[in-house]
Amino acid sequence: MNICFLMYPWEDIDPENDTSLTLIHECVKRNHGVAMCTPESLMIQNSVTNAFCNVVNRMDKIPGSMKSFYNKAKLREEVLPLAGFDVIFFRANPPLDPIMLNFLDSVKDDVFIVNSLQGMREANNKLYTAAFGDSHSNIIPPTHVSKNKRDLIRQIKESKSDKMILKPLNGFGGSGVILIEKSAKLNINSLLDFYINSVDGKSNYVILQDYIEGAELGDIRILLLNGEPIGAMRRVPGSDDHRSNVSAGGSVQKHALSKEEKALCKQIGPKLVNDGLYFVGIDVIGGKLVEVNVMSPGGITYINKVYKTKLQIKVVDFVESKVLDKLQAFDRRSRLRKTVEDA
Repeated sequence: MNICFLMYPWEDIDPENDTSLTLIHECVKRNHGVAMCTPESLMIQNSVTNAFCNVVNRMDKIPGSMKSFYNKAKLREEVLPLAGFDVIFFRANPPLDPIMLNFLDSVKDDVFIVNSLQGMREANNKLYTAAFGDSHSNIIPPTHVSKNKRDLIRQIKESKSDKMILKPLNGFGGSGVILIEKSAKLNINSLLDFYINSVDGKSNYVILQDYIEGAELGDIRILLLNGEPIGAMRRVPGSDDHRSNVSAGGSVQKHALSKEEKALCKQIGPKLVNDGLYFVGIDVIGGKLVEVNVMSPGGITYINKVYKTKLQIKVVDFVESKVLDKLQAFDRRSRLRKTVEDA
């Protein structure tokens, strides 16, 4: 099997904590052909979608540790057609580039893409999470999305909560997530100006969400594969930050899913699969869904460390099974067509 990881540059990888590297390592261990490219490397030549790829050279002995593997792996650059791969594993960081998806549209019928392009279009920002809640659901905390400052100020005033979370629509890794309090109302007007107004003159949508009691104790990152939870961890904020993201200084602890969290996964899992979102990270606080991460969900390395497990095995097993299903379906259709042609 040949797998292309569409991701951030190789030199940006943190060998000890990078989920993408862990998945690459597992694919190389299984003797799959592995290449990597970035969104900026995509191009079309003679009507064929190609990419400047870094191909991982075959290794006689594959180091067990991620750091050793990263340091010893040898890469060579090749221009390769994306339709020639069996799998494109999407691991690029947000925000989502719509032009990149246009390139991938040309190969989506030839290659199994994790996650699907349509699913990513729908779920790449936090609006997807907001859409899970409605008047009949208590799955998410009260959430408001707007770029109208007067409306947002009104929502803050009318909220029953003394504290709220304010964050940009397209942020990731905890960037731009702040805690606001009604008692600090003199700062709110200025904060909204900062978040809504950008330097290029365009206005930005922001998310305003009721603060969930207990959030100061951290959140739960759950990794779902094909709609089912495969691992979870509690992320605890550092002493100087309300955010629990590890990239923002948070730490990781073991966590067994509660009955409420299992029910949440069961409720949203079918929609994720139906949208082609096979490998997803969700963030949960107090049993409520806060975020759905579909572009480059992380957490495998941290969960592996605290549980002494290897979640990447389950992920690559799943990808292999999907490719096998695709090949078997193609083979069956080819045989049936030949029967008709020979009749």
